[in-house]
Amino acid sequence: MKLLKQLLLLLSISVLVYACSISPIKNKPTKEQPVVIANDSLEYQIIIIDIGFNLYLNTIAKPMSYYSQSYLENKNNFYVTTWNERARNPIKYNHNIYENIIEYNSHINYGLEVNYKLYWYFKFAEQKYNMRLQ
Repeated sequence: MKLLKQLLLLLSISVLVYACSISPIKNKPTKEQPVVIANDSLEYQIIIIDIGFNLYLNTIAKPMSYYSQSYLENKNNFYVTTWNERARNPIKYNHNIYENIIEYNSHINYGLEVNYKLYWYFKFAEQKYNMRLQ
């Protein structure tokens, strides 16, 4: 009888361990939040809803202080020009990528944060869509 109790106890423990191992805790997937590029004093805003950009910005992008604002402005001026040329030509370029014209005026000081996020969005888009904006 004692042996039977031990076997039942062992069997119960085995079933419990097995049950725990096959029923993992399910993590609730988190929805990626859009990245907002804004300069409130200029009433300027871009909202990027491209999936993966948040992660890219937080893991791949160099820190905001890595480049100067003038460097980012020069790069963005070039990228925006190329982007807008492609957005205006949906027959030649994928209109699902180049959906909107970007209103970027090189004579306006958008600030470091706006230029930083815009620059890194272009770098992200180049990688994600396997394209070159240069």
